[in-house]
Amino acid sequence: MNTHLTKEKQARVLNPDGPELGMPDFLMDKVPYVKLRGEWNRGNKKDFRMPRYDYPAYQAVFRELVTFLAEELNGNPQVEYMDTFMYGFWGEGHTWPFQGNPFPDNMTAKKTFMQMFETQLEFFTKTPLVTYTQPDFSMVGNSELVDRTIRTHNWLRTDSIFIENEQIETLSNRPPWIATISEAGLTTGASEQLQIEEGVTRNENIMAHVIDAGANYWSVWNFHNISAKNVLSFYEKHPDSFEDIARRIGYRVRPSWIWYFEKEEYPSLILGLVNDGIAGVPGVLRLTVLSDDGKVNVSGCLDPGYPLPSGVRQAMILVPKGTDWKGLKLKAELEVKGVLHPVRWACHQQTNKDGTFTLRSMKGM
Repeated sequence: MNTHLTKEKQARVLNPDGPELGMPDFLMDKVPYVKLRGEWNRGNKKDFRMPRYDYPAYQAVFRELVTFLAEELNGNPQVEYMDTFMYGFWGEGHTWPFQGNPFPDNMTAKKTFMQMFETQLEFFTKTPLVTYTQPDFSMVGNSELVDRTIRTHNWLRTDSIFIENEQIETLSNRPPWIATISEAGLTTGASEQLQIEEGVTRNENIMAHVIDAGANYWSVWNFHNISAKNVLSFYEKHPDSFEDIARRIGYRVRPSWIWYFEKEEYPSLILGLVNDGIAGVPGVLRLTVLSDDGKVNVSGCLDPGYPLPSGVRQAMILVPKGTDWKGLKLKAELEVKGVLHPVRWACHQQTNKDGTFTLRSMKGM
């Protein structure tokens, strides 16, 4: 944290909750800051300003930053997704409650952030980008960013939705192959914070909203008091709600039915696939039937997003003539932006160490 800021630089702070500069020092004399219209309503009387993101110097450094990040993180198996760079406070697409934006006109603002999104698309070819569904209060092109995100098969996220109907509509009616990340903070387990109404705590209502929006991921944290101890303090008093969402979050795929028949002397399998989760499959599910000796290795893909959280999606796989289907293994993989990720079947029957399921007859079937 830089605590030795001049008064001029303090007026250029972008984060209302701290004194950190929004840009490195070497850009300060190359990119102007524009004073925002309005007044901060949390008691902070700083002179809030925003940079001209559209200036060539800013764009050049941004591109360089994205290049460096992508070199390390694009396709990194430890990185699930990368946040889309957006305008304003915390990079969340707004400078509420201030009016307008620092650009000469709204069209310049929209073009600037669409260009920056295209830069991220250029370099993050394997790792999904995640765009915040923040309503476009500051008129900087948030709606266009969300649309472009969906059309390029990238993902969405939200932060603490309660009554924001625009976000709820976008997330709930997204294409099933688009994942959603929900950041919904909790209170601690302290009695004065539970806010119980008709036997239901505030946190249980928050978790229900995460489920209702069909989230693939849920960020567990506490409002301005982040601590694993605080999360645990609520869990110890109300474990059922946590355990329920833990069993349902995201997608949970299993083969509910497996039929065997022969078609023109080819052994064939029909798989009836079910999703016990609350979200669609965030990409394309690839199925492979294989044998330990390598003689059988047949695969194919479902439509993107399937199976959905309701109903059965069927798929047929033909295996080589003369193959005994018993003992074959069924493997599932998730394909996202051309990268395959292993999927473990969410079935009651025991799976193999590699996540595959060995096909066999069942009693009474």
